[in-house]
Amino acid sequence: MSFNTMTSMSGTLRRYAPLWNKYRPAILKMMLAAAFEPQQYKLAQHELHAMDDRKRGGFGFNLSLAKSRATNNIKDSEIAQDLLNMLLVSRKGAELLEQNTYEISLDKQCVLHVAQIKLDQSTN
Repeated sequence: MSFNTMTSMSGTLRRYAPLWNKYRPAILKMMLAAAFEPQQYKLAQHELHAMDDRKRGGFGFNLSLAKSRATNNIKDSEIAQDLLNMLLVSRKGAELLEQNTYEISLDKQCVLHVAQIKLDQSTN
């Protein structure tokens, strides 16, 4: 067992959990600020490679979230799954995910993007 993995509440080993736990305060602040405008944060590329130095296709992902669930398929993205898991086990993260809809992505330059999607609440 690697020291770079953590266990989720379901007992599954989470390779990227240490990375996401480190950035949790910044990600939660981004989620709050995303209510006003999209946010972005540059992650340290060497930290991603330290989690999985064999990853050749890059670490990028798109994660659409509504009602505390991924609304797109992230089955093949362990890094996105681990981010979602970190948010769900965080009390503040779970609260934000329940109340809002988000688009979270990591691009090829290791920039994390967070946008809150406003749902049309108008009634005609």
